[in-house]
Amino acid sequence: AASGVRFDRPAEPEEYPLQAPDPRVETPAAEAGGTAQVCVACRAGRVDGDGYCENCGHAQPRERDHMERESGPVAAVSDRGLRHHRNEDDFAVAYTALPDGSPAALAVVCDGVSSATRPDEASTAASRAAGDVLLAALPRGTHPQAAMHEAIVTAARAVDALAGEPEAAREHTPHQNAPACTIVASVVTSGLLVVGWVGDSRAYWVPDDRSAPPARLTEDDSWAAQMVAAGLMNEAEAYADERAHAITGWLGADSYELEPHTASFKPDRAGVVLVCTDGLWNYAEAPQEMAEVLPPDAATRPLHAARVLVGHALDAGGHDNVTVAVVPFPAPPQGAGSA
Repeated sequence: AASGVRFDRPAEPEEYPLQAPDPRVETPAAEAGGTAQVCVACRAGRVDGDGYCENCGHAQPRERDHMERESGPVAAVSDRGLRHHRNEDDFAVAYTALPDGSPAALAVVCDGVSSATRPDEASTAASRAAGDVLLAALPRGTHPQAAMHEAIVTAARAVDALAGEPEAAREHTPHQNAPACTIVASVVTSGLLVVGWVGDSRAYWVPDDRSAPPARLTEDDSWAAQMVAAGLMNEAEAYADERAHAITGWLGADSYELEPHTASFKPDRAGVVLVCTDGLWNYAEAPQEMAEVLPPDAATRPLHAARVLVGHALDAGGHDNVTVAVVPFPAPPQGAGSA
């Protein structure tokens, strides 16, 4: 990152270990000729390069199973959940400054499409590409909404490129889809809140003053949302259908024509923006439900708030990977317009 700019994202294990040792991971024991990791299940076998025990075959926990990052006032937590064998979500968080010196905070959250090949790589490519664009564009003075559009387009290109790699060509069959993911992102500057998305990952607004109503800031690219928009079903009926979460928009070489959604808001009070995958909002779908789960001190303790939200999803079943970023929105300057 450039001097004076902080840009934190989930990274490879050798760069950013977990904040606390993960009890699920055995510390590698040094041996002649290298290091060896002992299986967490049988405690006897050695772990091969693919992460499986040579003795009992048990898959070992990976660093990506649980990730936590902070950057300035922004924080994010991602967890594999209780049912999936790997975490296919990824995220980027950053804190920088605009040309006038005022602060800008951003968060990008991506959810790999499980039916596609290499969804975990897709979410990583997208979150990093989008984060890099926003981090470069905002200090140059690009309007946050224009920067958001550029970030999503660049993220889409990064995911598209995965489909053309030799490894993808070897793996791809007529029954498999190209690498793909959803994306949702938020930029917060003084008095302005911008969101952008493709897919069914969401952004929510929760004011610090809980007497004001929370709101969902994004509209899903999904079968259920299409049914509701067309007036064919009400929301309860649509989301109860087994086809509800079939997405109609995503980043990937086999997606339909890319249509990045962006929107800007000018809240009239302080609050927080929650940027999350469906692994969280499945357990707190309505804005009021999300607000009830969010700790009241989320703006001052964003990492704690993100942990609480992820814990809520895990306690409720953890059927999917779950990722959430918490981006505080400070009280706007005097005279700022309302949302």
